[in-house]
Amino acid sequence: MTRLITAALLGALSLTACAQAPQAPAADEAAAKPAPAAAPAKGGTPEERARNAIAQLNPQAKVDYVGAAPLPGFREVIVGGQLLYVSDDGRYLMQGAVLDLQEQQDLMQGSTALARYRRDLLASVPASERIVFAPPNAKYTISVFTDIECGYCRKLHSEIADLNRLGIAVEYLAFPRMGLGSQDHKDMISVWCAPDRRRALTDAKAGKPVPSRDCKNPVTMEYDLGQRIGVSGTPAIYSAEGVQLGGYLPPQALRERLDELAVKAKPAAAGMK
Repeated sequence: MTRLITAALLGALSLTACAQAPQAPAADEAAAKPAPAAAPAKGGTPEERARNAIAQLNPQAKVDYVGAAPLPGFREVIVGGQLLYVSDDGRYLMQGAVLDLQEQQDLMQGSTALARYRRDLLASVPASERIVFAPPNAKYTISVFTDIECGYCRKLHSEIADLNRLGIAVEYLAFPRMGLGSQDHKDMISVWCAPDRRRALTDAKAGKPVPSRDCKNPVTMEYDLGQRIGVSGTPAIYSAEGVQLGGYLPPQALRERLDELAVKAKPAAAGMK
């Protein structure tokens, strides 16, 4: 229990990933500040009140999902890949960890709606637009938003053979954390345009010069998709079910985490039959 609370309060993910470079807010977003002493959001249903509450905070925000939360009296809301709880009257908003002390779990991290949202977005990227390192008959497949300069990304990639030996296929998506138009972005385009993407990515992560190339490529699209999912640093690792596994994890720890998810998924699958 102490371990769970510590992870939730300290945000362990930030310690095992390279942070995305700060992005300048758009003018309309900067202007969209909540009015002081705002009244509870109006609306005929809890879902409408949740949407109205988000609109009060930022009229430009796009709400991707609203549904019942496991916490009574609240709605789950997904905005920009982030999960929020909004009270049914539209007055209160929570973001971060919501701990169920009886079940010893973080309700927000365990949200099936958020995992399903991420899974569907990830599924929109075909294998041909990823850089794949897979063993024969892989037991698990992970999607990893990666950057070629991030130290944790390089460490993860240096252990790719160990991950493959453990039955884990790694499918990379591009996330140039320094932002679009940066040299990082241009270098990742060069990697994705290389005749041998796997070799080019491995060389780039080893610090070797990246020969400049250009072609029709998915780098910007994958970066934008990562933003929608809520990626804020690299590596960002997701299971096939859309569960975020964290930033960097050692190979054995990653395999154990995937095994845990597989065990939890069995009762859920049996209940759907």
